[in-house]
Amino acid sequence: MFARLLATGLLIISLALPTFASDTKRAKIMEMKQDVIAQLLQEEPGAKKELDNSVGYAVFSNVGVNVIFLSGGGGRGVAINNKTGEKTFMKMASAGVGLGLGVKDFRAVFIFRTQKAFDYFIDKGWDLSAQADAAAQSGDKGGEGSVADNISEEVSVYQITKNGIALQATLQGTKYWKDKKLNSGQ
Repeated sequence: MFARLLATGLLIISLALPTFASDTKRAKIMEMKQDVIAQLLQEEPGAKKELDNSVGYAVFSNVGVNVIFLSGGGGRGVAINNKTGEKTFMKMASAGVGLGLGVKDFRAVFIFRTQKAFDYFIDKGWDLSAQADAAAQSGDKGGEGSVADNISEEVSVYQITKNGIALQATLQGTKYWKDKKLNSGQ
């Protein structure tokens, strides 16, 4: 009898753990989103009007590495549809070529002006950008200067460096895609 109760308890726990882990990841992503939006509005007050008038937006936490001629990165985030409030949790990965050296932990905010651009980002997720960047940041110390030029005029992109040091000029391809695990069972 005790063995059956123990087996049933272990089964219930094993089924609940993935959901708990996904809930924890979603909560951390939403907390990151809140912090990044608050920082963006403090640093770029004009972004509030842009966010309020947008179809939707996406916020990502990224870590990028540049080693001489190659760069790469990865992260997670969430896209929010301003009309419906629907949240789509996403992953991202990037790779690029160009001259650079360093490691940078940064946040990216995409603001979508059209439904077509928002839907394309959610469903297709590609972004190709040329980037020149100089950053040195550790907590509140340091600063950065960056330019990110997105191909589409329907999207504004803001980058906020959290920590790291990087000097780069790269052509970068980035893939964003839906996180099936975090979007199931919301």
